[in-house]
Amino acid sequence: MLNKKNITPDSRRNFIKNTALAATGVMIIPRHVMGGSGFLAPSDRLIIAGIGVGGKGQSDINSFAESGKADIGFLCDVDDRRAAASIARFPKAKYYKDYREMLDKEHKNFDAVSISTPDHNHAVQTMAAMELGKHVYVQKPLTHDIFEARALTDAAKKYKVVTQMGNQGASGDGVRKLREWFNAGLIGDVNEVYVWTDRPVWPQGIPWPETGAAIPEGLDWDLWLGTAPEKNYIDGLVPFNWRGWWDYGTGAIGDMGCHLIEAPYRVLDLTYPKDVQCSVGSVYVDEFKRGYFPESCPPSSHVIMTFPGTEKSAGDVTLHWMDGGIKPMRPEELGPNETFGDGGNGVLFIGSKGKMMCGTYGENPKLLPISRTEEVNVPEQFVRVPGGADGHYAQWVEGAIAGYGKKELSSPFEIAGPLTETLLIANLAIRGQDIRKTTTNQEGRTVFEYPGRDIKMLWDAESMRVTNFEEANQFVKREYREGWTLY
Repeated sequence: MLNKKNITPDSRRNFIKNTALAATGVMIIPRHVMGGSGFLAPSDRLIIAGIGVGGKGQSDINSFAESGKADIGFLCDVDDRRAAASIARFPKAKYYKDYREMLDKEHKNFDAVSISTPDHNHAVQTMAAMELGKHVYVQKPLTHDIFEARALTDAAKKYKVVTQMGNQGASGDGVRKLREWFNAGLIGDVNEVYVWTDRPVWPQGIPWPETGAAIPEGLDWDLWLGTAPEKNYIDGLVPFNWRGWWDYGTGAIGDMGCHLIEAPYRVLDLTYPKDVQCSVGSVYVDEFKRGYFPESCPPSSHVIMTFPGTEKSAGDVTLHWMDGGIKPMRPEELGPNETFGDGGNGVLFIGSKGKMMCGTYGENPKLLPISRTEEVNVPEQFVRVPGGADGHYAQWVEGAIAGYGKKELSSPFEIAGPLTETLLIANLAIRGQDIRKTTTNQEGRTVFEYPGRDIKMLWDAESMRVTNFEEANQFVKREYREGWTLY
């Protein structure tokens, strides 16, 4: 059994290079074993190893299997309870708890890896798979940190692997319809977009509990922590509430931004924002002060990002992100009883000639007023993905079978990486709100100052840093717990 913490990149690579692999019982031999990276096996099927196979991970590998062109050869999860259903459905798949052990021992027996774990471990797991030449499907958001997103984007090109992020709306018809309407000039130039969500639906804006809780039976807490700082387990953290803590999650924008900002990103060909500012909701502590809980994401936020103009826009584009139930003003073209977005979430494009909107995943696109939607007939310009959003999984499977660069994918890392970076740049402004400095006034009393509030952070995309507020750059790249590395 490998030591859980002290596996270095060199030892991992040397182990892979030198070890003799034992038989695994997997009946279908991976394509690359039979004839090199470009060889297609007679079965023309993809052998997948899943890392994180409960919850969303379970539905992911089920969808790959249901594509008819993939087999689930290996399962890995730090929580036996969460993995139970997948183990039952894929009884021939060998089960591991430590993904590093699985990659070391079994890497010659599968072609691709599906990763659906908490945000803070996405990058190390994905990089380890790509270093082995494995195609990867990674749940959104791609990474926890900006540095990680850039690193994975570059690595996908270096290792020439087929990649896809799990924002399935990128394969849906809705975003393609929005692009076609915009390209046809139906709403004119767009310089302002509003995006909103009813998330979080988990606790945020709260202090870390002072009292720990018993680790659930079957959960390897040390492996679950992975890159994150060593802490005691707290009640209810797994499987869902970790999203509200910065050590593990990326808040509401990390959870929903890839599904919602995807639409304006594609329609307007956005790149990296050049500046970001925000305000956040506060929580009640007592009648004299608001809450200060920097380890927890805030209960609500309004982030404003400015993107440099592209060939699709006449000048800069301002994008508003709102979460925690905050919504923009209803457009006057929308009837009083008509649904704004999809109710809880939505995207609104404000153009010089009109407006259009959609819901989560880019679904149910509408021109405003809504009656206009049925009156226009714009020819299809973009090829639809068979199955729409549900076809996101089969698209990656087929792309991996075909090989790097052979098929177009909806959310490869070259697109998903910059999109994820954008969400995490927004989080720089959100986290910057709680950077606190203490001073002493003339009366000798301690005074708290928050220099990150009420400023516009200027972003240098090339160097990946805020140029006018150095304190925010501590969140661009985390320090991993000892024993965990990205490379």
